[in-house]
Amino acid sequence: LKRALNQVDAISARSFIQGANQIVYEKQSGTYDVSCCHPDYAILENLKPTKGRFLNQEDIDKTRKMVAIGETVEKELFKDSSSVGKYVKVNGVPFKVVGVFHDNERDMRRVYIPISTAQKVFAEQRSFDNISLTTTANVEQSNAMVADIRNKMATRHFFDPKDERAINVWNTVEAYARTMQLFLGIKLFLWVIGIGTIISGIVGVSNIMLIVVKERTKEIGIRKSLGATPMSVISLILQESIVITAVAGYVGLAMGVGLLELISSVMPDTPFFKNPSVDMTVAISATVLLVVAGALAGLYPARHAANIKPIEALRDE
Repeated sequence: LKRALNQVDAISARSFIQGANQIVYEKQSGTYDVSCCHPDYAILENLKPTKGRFLNQEDIDKTRKMVAIGETVEKELFKDSSSVGKYVKVNGVPFKVVGVFHDNERDMRRVYIPISTAQKVFAEQRSFDNISLTTTANVEQSNAMVADIRNKMATRHFFDPKDERAINVWNTVEAYARTMQLFLGIKLFLWVIGIGTIISGIVGVSNIMLIVVKERTKEIGIRKSLGATPMSVISLILQESIVITAVAGYVGLAMGVGLLELISSVMPDTPFFKNPSVDMTVAISATVLLVVAGALAGLYPARHAANIKPIEALRDE
């Protein structure tokens, strides 16, 4: 399939050795899931090697007795010592540990061995449970790929390509596209809410600064009569506007981060949603945006202040 299909990134067959599989190291033993696969399975499942490596193509080609184990398996069997390079017995057959991986809590009680070795050693023949693959194809291309897979497998194994019971293909590209569209809609909604909030904030700060300018008309008139230039008056009002916006925004950001930390501390540790946090890039961007918003908010009041005539300002009650 990998040679015959275009736009395939990673592909792996997978099968499980059924029953209670005992893994033994010296006097330690335990029952774990044994999964038989190809090297690309580490990409498909996003396995993160923490020691050594995962299975490679040479392990498949030479039917080597190699095994990659989860962190939980290593902790239970090897205690505080490293497992890489040592041998364990998988259902009585010695396998060399080539690496340790990190995954979600359930899958770290799993070990992976080359599928070719399992077919030879454990009399699995040439059967397997499923094939998984990733692709760069879009929805239309993925649907064409599904039809191509069905036709090629039907030709090779002599069944009708339309027979859903012979082979079941689960195409997640379309579901993924719908999910991404949903998240895009949520992002657009948040952008609209955020922009609306910023605009309302700019209007609010601008009104406050207009009131400030009105209350300080006489002060501004005295400044201008003593030689203050229009730019210095504009700079004064803009600085006050930026400080008000930045301080208020920083306080809001700090409260938001504190709320997220509080939620994170009481939230159950699940693989689907955990450790909510604020990205530093987002925080810095928000701070810069607040400074720009403060400058925009103070621009009109500052120009209004710069246009005040000293004589009229000194007469102001």
